[in-house]
Amino acid sequence: MTVQELTAAKANEIFNRAIDDYHKTDDIHAKEQNPFAEGTIESLLYRKNWIDTVQWHLEDEVRAPNIADASVVHLKRWIDRSNQDRNDTVEKIDDWYLTHFRDIKPSPDARLNSESPAWILDRMSIICLKIYHMRLETQRSDATDEHRKKCENKLNVLLEQQSDLGRCLEEYIGDILAGTRMMKVYRQMKMYNDESLNPVLYQKGKSN
Repeated sequence: MTVQELTAAKANEIFNRAIDDYHKTDDIHAKEQNPFAEGTIESLLYRKNWIDTVQWHLEDEVRAPNIADASVVHLKRWIDRSNQDRNDTVEKIDDWYLTHFRDIKPSPDARLNSESPAWILDRMSIICLKIYHMRLETQRSDATDEHRKKCENKLNVLLEQQSDLGRCLEEYIGDILAGTRMMKVYRQMKMYNDESLNPVLYQKGKSN
């Protein structure tokens, strides 16, 4: 797949497939069944949304009333690992873009962007999840008419936001291909999972 073929609609289609696949079992322990060939951009996008979908439900679980302290710790550490996995997957998506843009020479006055293509896709993935779950709220038979109406209004805003994000992605890619904007990637450099950068971790190592 080329960058021109990876439209916003195509990305959303893959994200929604992952969401639908997850909800066949609706189980945070379910094994990901990625239908795409490993190493492809389709596989990375599916993987990205699967991580987001599982984490969405982990965030619900950890807020359950009367949850045991031990369960909170377990879930919070799971969420922490998930955040790292999410970040690593986004960076792999950016690597895919960088490979496809390697021969493009930006014009001297090419503009920068505040986020990379992969981080726009990250937001698009989350929006797909919000739309899925907000739509469910508009269909709840046990909710009040007022609740369903409020959720319908929110759903319309999310759909507009989804359209706007897709437009931003496609305009950004078009500008990069034209040389009028450049793609510049700064890795997240997360410190809390790095034993050499997190004082709690490396000081504990010294005390042992």
